[in-house]
Amino acid sequence: MPRLQCAANGGEFIELLIDRSPGVASTRDGRYFLRVGDSCQPVLGDDVLRLANERPGWPWEAMDSAVPRPAVDADKLARFVAGIRDSDRVKDSVKEKSDYELLTHYGLAQGQTLTRLGVLLLGTQADRRALGTAPLVQAIKYDEQGQKINKWVWDDCALSPVELVDAVWRELPDFRESYEVAEGLYRRSVPAYDEKVVRELLVNALVHRPYTQQGDIYLNLYPERLEVVNPGRLPLGVTPRTMLHASRRRNEGLARLFHDLGLMEREGSGFDLVYDRLLSQGRPAPFAEEGPDWVKVTIQRRIGKPEVMRLVSEADARFQLTQRERITLGVLAQSEGLTARELGAALAAEGLDELAVWLGQLLRSGLVQTQGKTSGMRYFVAPDWLRVVQLDRKTTLSRIAPHRLQALILEDLARYPDSSTADINRRIGVEISAKTVKRSLDDLTAAGQVSHAGERRWRRYRLQQQGIKDK
Repeated sequence: MPRLQCAANGGEFIELLIDRSPGVASTRDGRYFLRVGDSCQPVLGDDVLRLANERPGWPWEAMDSAVPRPAVDADKLARFVAGIRDSDRVKDSVKEKSDYELLTHYGLAQGQTLTRLGVLLLGTQADRRALGTAPLVQAIKYDEQGQKINKWVWDDCALSPVELVDAVWRELPDFRESYEVAEGLYRRSVPAYDEKVVRELLVNALVHRPYTQQGDIYLNLYPERLEVVNPGRLPLGVTPRTMLHASRRRNEGLARLFHDLGLMEREGSGFDLVYDRLLSQGRPAPFAEEGPDWVKVTIQRRIGKPEVMRLVSEADARFQLTQRERITLGVLAQSEGLTARELGAALAAEGLDELAVWLGQLLRSGLVQTQGKTSGMRYFVAPDWLRVVQLDRKTTLSRIAPHRLQALILEDLARYPDSSTADINRRIGVEISAKTVKRSLDDLTAAGQVSHAGERRWRRYRLQQQGIKDK
């Protein structure tokens, strides 16, 4: 009911309290909407059934398992209680609760019985198997030809999701491997896979999988990459492109427990950490894909540019960069420079205002420089910083200065008049983007140095002087 309220300054306002609906809500005309960020998006077609499955009237975690409280695994309960009381993420008022109260506080028990979440984390092996959807993990190793050469399986339901993370990391020998990278006159040993990255991906797979459906978690180990494949699709409102920003918990209770036990980052920052760790080490960013009933995240085994590690490390030590600034610097350092649109796509940032948040102090500190204006603006790491870490050893045409590119175009047109944009691009260097060549041609045309005839794909360019001679 709306109520008329009086503010401290004497003004009046109407207070309208709306209870949160635990299930799926619709408008009077039968339409469904989902709130994503600051906007509401319509839910259409098959996604209506998917929404009803993801937002049931009673969450799967809170459902009664009919397993009595005393049936918990004593060892798992003792480790859980010790972990909560030793955690620096838990309030003192929570740590002071009894074991019985802690189970209720975290939704692991209701009354005299355990919830399904309680069985998943603290139940016996038999009770966990009886759930039917407890997570099973398979790790499969492939050779260069894609043939299976080894396999590890955790499918007996003996371990809780919390214990699975440690078991997978500890028992897979590939995670113990390392190799050397050159750093000037010295060589540095680096792990094949970063422990924090692997653990975060495992935690995300366990916390965000739909526990209303069966399906194993797969770790596909190839000579050059690791793929983590999770059953189910991404939550509604999240796409592979927006995973860096999106913050949607499919299993609230499980996510809360993993956070309080110190096994996952705070809400919305887990995938940021993966980006930060990989890019700061000179590795490519993680690549996410979504299929009909699976989500796959791929990370690379080897470091592509060891110099990027030194660049980010020295820049961070000098300017105390934020996580977003380190990610942005890592993206730019692994490229030859990106336009505003390309950088926005890499960071899933829409608009210059949102991109400015990711750039932070990088422009003010001189770490990153720009060329051009508005959407055609190009961002690149300052040459002085590239020289410091020897990332400037190769001069490529993709980072060519505008005046040098224009000189190449003029030279090309002098030899091959009446050429298309594609022909010019092919002759001067295919590594230069077509958009960059077209932008330079437009600038030369505006300056009166180049003329053209025809439109769109039939447009042909020639030097202005050549056009005057023909007349």
